[in-house]
Amino acid sequence: MFAAATKSFVKQVGDGGRLIPVRSLSEADKYQPLSLVIKKKSCLLSKGSKFVSTPFSLKDILQGEKEILAGISSYQLLNYEDKSDVSLNGRRGNHIRNSVGVNVAGSDSLAVKASFGIVTKHEVEVPTLLRELTSRKINFDHCLVRQSQESKNTVLCMVSESIRTTRQCSLSVHAGMRGDTMRFHIIDEHNYKGRDKAIVFPAHTTIAFSIFELYIHLDGNFELCVTPESKGGFEKEPARSFSLIRLTNNLFHRNKRVMDIIAHSDNYLDDLFADYYEKAASMTDISTNYLREGAHVRVNLLTNNIPKGPCSLCGMGSTKRETVYGCLECSFNGQKFARLHAVPCFDLWHKRVK
Repeated sequence: MFAAATKSFVKQVGDGGRLIPVRSLSEADKYQPLSLVIKKKSCLLSKGSKFVSTPFSLKDILQGEKEILAGISSYQLLNYEDKSDVSLNGRRGNHIRNSVGVNVAGSDSLAVKASFGIVTKHEVEVPTLLRELTSRKINFDHCLVRQSQESKNTVLCMVSESIRTTRQCSLSVHAGMRGDTMRFHIIDEHNYKGRDKAIVFPAHTTIAFSIFELYIHLDGNFELCVTPESKGGFEKEPARSFSLIRLTNNLFHRNKRVMDIIAHSDNYLDDLFADYYEKAASMTDISTNYLREGAHVRVNLLTNNIPKGPCSLCGMGSTKRETVYGCLECSFNGQKFARLHAVPCFDLWHKRVK
């Protein structure tokens, strides 16, 4: 009943589409100027955004303990009395049937009477507030700020104005059928029980409000979005530059190609290890430390039509460890040569046989 009455009020008063009806009587006192509300962005299947009250005000999420000094101005807006019919047909009608709390059996409509009387408008002094907030920053450690920042579908908003009643008000509902010559006629003339309902709520109840969205920068500075075109939210971290992304991708793909070559090419590995042993042997040739004058010399067996194979000393014979070096003056396993890794197997072999 309350949500239907406030929605009808906003629809008739208008205010350029900025007014938002209060949907719950139990939360009406939380929509006061400078209070914070959460705007949940609409999804593809919903019409418009949803606003949720919070127990916090703007001061609560700012750094420091300084109070906000901007004043609140108030004035009478209008005297509001409304009578309207609500159809019980369709999906919306089914929802009303389940929630209105009156006997709607045999009825196709509800007559709703809202008597708000004189309502007042209370709004923050925006120019004063904007000047005051230029030196204030957001406290990112506040739970409301932190949780809102983590959610991608919520925006922090500040209530900028509220519409309130000035006296005790009533809402009444009557279920019936639409008549041709009168507003309603009762089908069951002998039983009116349960077809009428009325609620009374106190003075100073908020029935509608307007908001400013907050746009919060990474450094804690923030702006009030005072125009309908401006949108609130949190400033996003700057994305990496295109050149850095391109460089990273190039390095990744280049390294991937190298690893693919290493993983799938025996020839590449053979050349790699052969080159390693040849260079290492040339820098650490210690054979002459152990051998007499005219000692055996290390040769590349491939030049003598001897294929590479496992080392005679260490026995490592996998593809990655086969050697092309050895000695033609030594014999091993009936062969007139010995395959020996250039470093250190060649020297250790001849140290042993010295």
